[in-house]
Amino acid sequence: MFTDPSQLPSQPPERPPDRRRRILRYTWIAVLIAAIYAGSVILYRWNQDRDYRARQKEQAASAQRDQDQASIDALGGTEFKILNFYASPGEIHRGDTVELCYGVAEAKTVKIEPDIGRAMWPSRSRCMDIAPQKTTKYTLTAADAHGKTQSVSLTIKVH
Repeated sequence: MFTDPSQLPSQPPERPPDRRRRILRYTWIAVLIAAIYAGSVILYRWNQDRDYRARQKEQAASAQRDQDQASIDALGGTEFKILNFYASPGEIHRGDTVELCYGVAEAKTVKIEPDIGRAMWPSRSRCMDIAPQKTTKYTLTAADAHGKTQSVSLTIKVH
């Protein structure tokens, strides 16, 4: 046996931890924090973009609904009525023509009396040329699908 301490097998001396190893040991923590931060920024921005696009889509749909309603209103709405009935010009010389125009909303049938010799149908805006030979009072009568009627008249003066 060994009695002399100098004869004891020597153990390798403990080396102090390498500085690079200490740095690398804690680097994963910094990388993890950076990854969590980057991921949260990306997720936040993605949510913001999604919300922005949803608001834009809703605003566009709302604007389209408003525009559609304005178009319906401009064309007479959804109720049955005579929109217009006029002649241009209102006075002519014998042999000249006049433009007779009418517009109806939600009508099923239309007729003009006295008969002008043209096929008639419901329209939001329709004009036709006629040549009355004498001063004539024209009456536009429109009827809806329920049989309700409306009439309006105008007179074209012929000199």
